[in-house]
Amino acid sequence: MSNIEQTLSIIKPDAVERNLENEIKEIFKINGFKIVKEKKIQIEKTEAEKFYKVHETKPFYNDLCSYLSSGPIVVMVLENDNAVLGNRELMGATNPKEAKEGTIRKKYGISIDKNSVHGSDSLENAKVEIDFFFKD
Repeated sequence: MSNIEQTLSIIKPDAVERNLENEIKEIFKINGFKIVKEKKIQIEKTEAEKFYKVHETKPFYNDLCSYLSSGPIVVMVLENDNAVLGNRELMGATNPKEAKEGTIRKKYGISIDKNSVHGSDSLENAKVEIDFFFKD
């Protein structure tokens, strides 16, 4: 039985800066993900603060928000069987040094902050995050 889900994926400023968008999109497609929606945008720090509100109390919050708003990003809605978990496995660990071989962060991540991609961590958050960027 299939369990088609949607998840949000962001290609972060460090990867956009290095022109990795197409390579990263290709990895998603090869792994069975369908890119249902996508757009390239630059967000304000205030928007990044809203987006990352769940991390508000964490020490890295301010840097995270500054970083996400530091340059263009590509936001995408990915669709696949068990998309949330599948995307997280494909991205790899938050810290590229700990990410498994073959994952996006292992291949392209520079540091724990500049780890090239973001993906929703649950179905609930996926819905919230998709609505954040793709309110119709």
